[in-house]
Amino acid sequence: MAHNLSRLEFLQRTAMAGVGLLLSSLEGFALTHPQKKIKIAVIGCGSVSGQYLPHLSKSPYVELVSTCDIIPQRAIDRATEFKVPNHYPHIDKLLAGAPFDLMVNLTDMQEHGRLNKQALDAGKHVWSEKPMANTYKEGKALFDLAQSKKLRIWGAPAVVNSPQFAFMSKAIQDGRLGKVAAAHAHYGHLGPTWSAFFYEKGGGSLPDLGVYNLATLTGLLGPARSVVAMTSIITPERTVDNKGKIKVEAEDNAMVIMDHGQGTLSHVQCGFNYFDPYGHEGKGQDKPTITIWGTKGNMGLVGYDWAPFGVDLAESFTEPPKRHVPDPGTYVWQQGASVVAEALSTNIEPRIAAEHALHVLEIIEAARASAAGGKKIPLQSTFKWPMV
Repeated sequence: MAHNLSRLEFLQRTAMAGVGLLLSSLEGFALTHPQKKIKIAVIGCGSVSGQYLPHLSKSPYVELVSTCDIIPQRAIDRATEFKVPNHYPHIDKLLAGAPFDLMVNLTDMQEHGRLNKQALDAGKHVWSEKPMANTYKEGKALFDLAQSKKLRIWGAPAVVNSPQFAFMSKAIQDGRLGKVAAAHAHYGHLGPTWSAFFYEKGGGSLPDLGVYNLATLTGLLGPARSVVAMTSIITPERTVDNKGKIKVEAEDNAMVIMDHGQGTLSHVQCGFNYFDPYGHEGKGQDKPTITIWGTKGNMGLVGYDWAPFGVDLAESFTEPPKRHVPDPGTYVWQQGASVVAEALSTNIEPRIAAEHALHVLEIIEAARASAAGGKKIPLQSTFKWPMV
């Protein structure tokens, strides 16, 4: 039925439509033009920074402010390469220098706890490569310190951000596998040659390699209640670029079994003595490195969890498994720092959680205690689950 608008009604409706259009435009603008760029300082300008810095430099939520390295030329070179205005030879000078919001810690893993504490004490948020500390006690103290100062700390890896992880988590939560009974994950290669820290006390295959699978399986199956493990050293001496021949002190071979409750068990194996024809990065790999079995189906993550290629899901006795999510989308393993920068800018909580990183750190420590004492080790930490 026709309706004749009065001039007042017409103006009111036009004004409301204009407000709606404006709000819509502002929302789109906010998504592409963040209100606040997070000022970032990167400490540790070795090989990993060559992956982080290109990614960070492209983020609309990031302003790269400083680089820092105890080998000053590395900090200078990275600053020059990525047009970062400041560079420093020591964390003390970094913290006293150009102001920034978030420190991205890419140093040797044995230094993470000490440097992360210095940054928090100086009022900086922290994104730390794995692990965020050398022990669970040290990591929990960092988390509590951050909370007391209204700061945030997060720890790698960022595997829970992949669309493959999200698909697997939803499949489990939707009951497509039935009751989950068991899972297995593996990751290994012949070991890094560029630095000794991987093999020195506080290093090892668990915090360097196993950490990815531990994060993925706990993220999918829930926090572990207890751990049983065995570790060993297969190659007692190594030759590395920065120190020549060294004695291996940390495990280069590990097997970990986790109890996730309600009967669900999972197993992670990792090591620096694995010949892999697909290489360190798993390029061209078409076989699962993570498999999960349930009473109605089974599921495999093709490729590594930090570089996934797809998910194979079997739900039928008569049909072959189907490949899902073959494209990683925007996910890359080095995106953690840019994700938390976006979170700090938008106040939208990321899927990555410090409590999860702490839980994985406790598992690593418990695995070593189990291997040393031959006992099952109960765990105390937990995190919000399910994550998707």
